Amino acid sequence: MPPSAHPPAILLMGPTASGKTAVAVALATTLPCEIISVDSALVYKGMNIGTAKPDADILNRAPHHLIDIIEPHESYSAAKFRDDALALMREITERGRIPLLVGGTMLYFKALVEGLNDLPEADSTVRLIIETMADEEGWPAVHEKLRKVDPETAARLDPNDAQRIQRALEIYYIAGKSMTDLLKKPKYVYFPYTPIRIVLTPSDRAVLHERIALRFEAMLEAGLVDELRRLREEYGLDAGMPSMRCVGYRQAWDFLDHRISRAELLEQGIAATRQLAKRQLTWLRGMDNVTEFDCLDPQLGEHVLEYLRMELEALVIAGES
Repeated sequence: MPPSAHPPAILLMGPTASGKTAVAVALATTLPCEIISVDSALVYKGMNIGTAKPDADILNRAPHHLIDIIEPHESYSAAKFRDDALALMREITERGRIPLLVGGTMLYFKALVEGLNDLPEADSTVRLIIETMADEEGWPAVHEKLRKVDPETAARLDPNDAQRIQRALEIYYIAGKSMTDLLKKPKYVYFPYTPIRIVLTPSDRAVLHERIALRFEAMLEAGLVDELRRLREEYGLDAGMPSMRCVGYRQAWDFLDHRISRAELLEQGIAATRQLAKRQLTWLRGMDNVTEFDCLDPQLGEHVLEYLRMELEALVIAGES
């Protein structure tokens, strides 16, 4: 591509259990690509089983950026992802290679391509104040406080939606303005790439659901509960931390605390993962300029590769003309 043209970036998206990793590895071992993980759970060290993290053999064949970059007691945001991803994309492009962004965290994809509103970073002191309020009065009472300063945001939130209520009230306390007002400001968008958006979706939702069930069963057999037990002991985690809100870990936490049985852990873990897939598919249906592939196609990797070769060739020809 000539210097004046925006270099290509491949965005490979899909719901959980759609086979994104297998396709990405096939692409990265065939095309001059480097994989950037777009997954809010894979950033955590030690959380391997419950996140379906690529194993050492896969990572040796196709290294992934933005995996294992923070500890489970730390936080990571869409804004931080955007900064990290753009820096990596620049480095990859300067090496004459193509960024291949792969994952199912749709908010991260949206933040990367469309930019973010100027919202303040999280403040641990302010969050502690809000959490203390909730402990003393309950989240519905905190929701009422939010309604007084930001009625539009409060109207969208369930009175027990602790995470979102906390964030909205935190923004007001830090910025002195409501989230509603701040979101009305225009975004600053910087994405100097030509995105090739590929979406993996199931032709039969029931088959995807069966994949999800089998995979969660395999996670339990592989030692998900023991993994979480070790993480709790090593890092002194609590259930409210972002890492522990990840699907699978939430349910395993309840099992370790004797709130649910092993059978309920399996049932709830599968149900929560299916709900996650449903939300991801809803995001994907709302995206424009995407090319869809059936994630249940036995020749999925070959078809995606063939399509990409044509798209990349067309970009080169367009750049030369």
